[in-house]
Amino acid sequence: MSFLLAPSRRLAAASTLSRAFSTTRPAQLARLTLVGRLGTDPELSESSKGTQVIKYVIGTSYGPKDNRQTSWFRVASFAPEGPQRDYVLGLQKGTLVYFEGDATMRTYSDKEGQSQTALSLVQTKVEVLKRPVPKAGEEVEQ
Repeated sequence: MSFLLAPSRRLAAASTLSRAFSTTRPAQLARLTLVGRLGTDPELSESSKGTQVIKYVIGTSYGPKDNRQTSWFRVASFAPEGPQRDYVLGLQKGTLVYFEGDATMRTYSDKEGQSQTALSLVQTKVEVLKRPVPKAGEEVEQ
């Protein structure tokens, strides 16, 4: 009957060794991945603390074709000046993107003093999957 115990011993040994290389605890993580279209052109603004931030919205659609629903996600990007920032700012409304970002829940007081909770997304990665098709008479940006 000892052969029945062998797999459980191996499983226990594997679980204790899985982080043997690290002396730190595993970090807690909240990350969100989206594939959707930009609902706005990205805009550069300044936070109340003077930090430059790029803000944009991603829409994801779901449900049957005759009753599509869309969820809108507000995104912030803190890309430093340079090619990465220029890349994000060059994206247009309607661009299909693959997005990865860190997600946190934040609590704030609205105008009436009521406590509200909102999902905060900070971009860690964005890739263009498909650029929008220009409408008749529009020039194509390169």
